[in-house]
Amino acid sequence: MAFGVGACARIQPTPPAPPTAPGYALEPVLFASLSGWNRDSQSRALEAFARSCSVLARRPGGSGIGEIGTARADWRLVCAAVEHELRGDDRSARTFFAEWFTPHAVFGDEGREGTFTGYYEAELKGSWTRHGPYRTPIYARPDDLVTLESGKFGESVKGKNITGRIADGRLVPYPSRAEIDGGALAGRGLEILWVDDAVDAFFLHIQGSGRVVMEDGVVVRLGFAAKNGHAYTAIGRELIAEGAIEAAEVSMQTIRAWLAANPSRAAAVMARNASYIFFRRLSGEGPIGAQGVPLTPGRSLAVDPRFVPLGAPVWIDIVDPVAPHKRLRRLAVAQDTGSAIVGPVRGDLFWGFGAWAAMRAGSMKARGRLFVLLPRGAAPTTSP
Repeated sequence: MAFGVGACARIQPTPPAPPTAPGYALEPVLFASLSGWNRDSQSRALEAFARSCSVLARRPGGSGIGEIGTARADWRLVCAAVEHELRGDDRSARTFFAEWFTPHAVFGDEGREGTFTGYYEAELKGSWTRHGPYRTPIYARPDDLVTLESGKFGESVKGKNITGRIADGRLVPYPSRAEIDGGALAGRGLEILWVDDAVDAFFLHIQGSGRVVMEDGVVVRLGFAAKNGHAYTAIGRELIAEGAIEAAEVSMQTIRAWLAANPSRAAAVMARNASYIFFRRLSGEGPIGAQGVPLTPGRSLAVDPRFVPLGAPVWIDIVDPVAPHKRLRRLAVAQDTGSAIVGPVRGDLFWGFGAWAAMRAGSMKARGRLFVLLPRGAAPTTSP
């Protein structure tokens, strides 16, 4: 069967059979079936993809990218071609993606649709020392934090990584958020800086990156360094369960409003999320995603890398959370991951920083579809 590419009358070779796994499937589709493809600004996605190529092209060939992907050699060919592309021109960007990729619809346990959320780069106020309102520390990665990569110990124990610390020759759980907030790491010199709002710090942990405007005017960019290994708990669900917020109304803004209105209970509610994030200072452009490249506002998507390879272009077609009667359709690039981003048809769109980005990200919880673009003629591989 031949596959056309958007407005171009090009013919693609018959793609190999897509991979399948329990609760997961890929189905090759036409570019013409991607509603809105010819109206998107693909040049912005091309810039983001070129950043991913700076990582993809350096990797050795011969194996897949992520749990499900294609041979790295296939990506190197595409990345070599992107070097010669004209930046800033949507028409040529569309032609590039059409010539080099085949879109694949992603299916999960729930079928063709999944949930898409948003995130942003938080902005906080900070100090180099603990004084006045600056009482909440932002910690660097502790040197006793150990992560066991179970896959290196054989197929029989392959699965999720385990993080903890060594005590008496055994790997034990690292302190939880409640324990760290209670002083478990105090006095170890791990404080990068101090911020003036514990709730802002909590949401910095959720976002995974941020900008801190210091008292002396210096802007410090912070990026994810590690996590304590405890499972992530969404406090929004906790507040829904106890009737504090209606399910239809839950958002970052309504959660923040509840925490502000209930200061005596805020710390205990935030502590229900035992997961804790450690940070590192970033220099230059940022924030940096899990792939190791700077994120592009509106064009970088956090995904579950077991199903979508990092660096792959992805087309999203979802309900626009700001205007529910419209669709948000655009090409992005899988460049990040997140504890709450689990499953094949799942994504978290990065919106940048500032009030507009916070509003966009905080209100975003939409249903929609995900399509992953894989190099033409490349054989998708799977190891579920």
